[in-house]
Amino acid sequence: MAGGSMAPAGVAKERAEQYQGRVTFFVVIACITAAVGGSIFGYDIGISGGVTSMDEFLREFFHRVYLKKQHAHENNYCKYDDQGLAAFTSSLYLAGLVASLVAGPVTRIYGRRASIICGGISFLIGAALNASAINLAMLLVGRIMLGVGIGFGNQAVPVYLSEMAPAHLRGGLNIMFQLATTSGIFTANMVNYGTQKLKPWGWRLSLGLAAFPALLMTIGGILLPETPNSLMEQGLHEKGRKVLEKIRGTKNVDAEFQDLLDASELANSIKHPFRNILERRNRPQLVIAIFMPTFQILTGINSILFYAPVLFQSMGFGRNASLYSSALTGAVLCSSTFISIATVDRLGRRFLLISGGIQMITCQVIVAIILGVKFGDDKQLSKGFSVLVVVVICLFVVAFGWSWGPLGWTVPSEVFPLETRSAGQSITVAVNLFFTFVIAQSFLSMLCSFKYGIFLFFAGWITIMTIFVAAFLPETKGVPIEEMIFLWRKHWFWKRIVAVDSEDENRRQSPSMEMGVTSRVA
Repeated sequence: MAGGSMAPAGVAKERAEQYQGRVTFFVVIACITAAVGGSIFGYDIGISGGVTSMDEFLREFFHRVYLKKQHAHENNYCKYDDQGLAAFTSSLYLAGLVASLVAGPVTRIYGRRASIICGGISFLIGAALNASAINLAMLLVGRIMLGVGIGFGNQAVPVYLSEMAPAHLRGGLNIMFQLATTSGIFTANMVNYGTQKLKPWGWRLSLGLAAFPALLMTIGGILLPETPNSLMEQGLHEKGRKVLEKIRGTKNVDAEFQDLLDASELANSIKHPFRNILERRNRPQLVIAIFMPTFQILTGINSILFYAPVLFQSMGFGRNASLYSSALTGAVLCSSTFISIATVDRLGRRFLLISGGIQMITCQVIVAIILGVKFGDDKQLSKGFSVLVVVVICLFVVAFGWSWGPLGWTVPSEVFPLETRSAGQSITVAVNLFFTFVIAQSFLSMLCSFKYGIFLFFAGWITIMTIFVAAFLPETKGVPIEEMIFLWRKHWFWKRIVAVDSEDENRRQSPSMEMGVTSRVA
């Protein structure tokens, strides 16, 4: 049973209609506190782009880029094209990728809270190193520690939220993570807008203030209760039931408790979850865990969020105007997340993903046309077209904020059975951070090479991902997390894959069942 090949995936019965309970104040507070971990991710996304556009920061660490920026005749698209500067942003995500794979076993064996605390402490160390950096090596070590924090936090927090939330509101509460992320981005943009006036040390304050959300995450991790799912997985059944009763506000939790008990017994029989996740019956979840985070990054949103000030300055915006425009996009992203919270459990995941994809494609094409016709290597956008570009980019960000932004994390965190959930979330985070690293490292060069075509590049990917959702993603709205397996058995495509395993499993079990019947008759 080491590989878990003979164990059925998920629970044996559909008991969703028997679930009791309500949304308690306790579970809301726990989810809000845990979601603060998302603000760390968001703060770094927002802060790095602003800092890399500050002259004082460039002069101290990236002098060559600073000199290129001062040349009036430098190609507008290529002023910031420097692999060292890109590495400042991308190194964090490469470190996060590695850390997320380590975080998987920690989350499973020691609980979700342990990973949240580890993430907070690592981020605190990284913020201190960055704020006090005196050379590039110290700066990069600080970024790596920040990456470790993000790897642990992004691995544990979405799983924590999915397991604490009741099934009928799991989408909205899980999106608390994305809301905290977007709030962190907006906060970082506003911090950058203020600190760029504090010369020459404003950039240090911007980087050092990352310690504040890290402190909240660490304290929250210490004070939070462990999820019932994790407690049951650790064999603490009585404690798990007590927490379940507390977060559901009722003692009538027999059906949900039985699902958790079945899932935990199966989970404990799986000794190698990463090997188990590769089995045919887990193929749909594995595909979702790989494709959803990949597509989320290939929307191009991180290019806009990482390098918003750089991007707007490349388009001819002044220094203050570029930071103001990036702050505006951060505010729009944060506010649009509320649309998703309000609608995800009523309209469903598929509707939001498809409608958001269509709007994002339209916006990317419009920006590409404007830049292609009205902007070039040595000419600036007029004031009117500059305003139009900002408006269209904001509409793009709005669509991302209600669709792929939150749901790129929510859907993968809710589709895995307990025995592979930590491993599945590790894969999701690792894939997300890998493509985040690739885009962060290559975007400045791609902008220099593709010019306005970079927006058409991302529009093409959004078209592909919208078709993927329409064809291959079943609706998970309102489905209890431990009964998600039944979706794949009913889906037009995935049932062909998982049905084969189900038939093999029934054939393996039938002899033992017949023996049991014979012995009882005897």
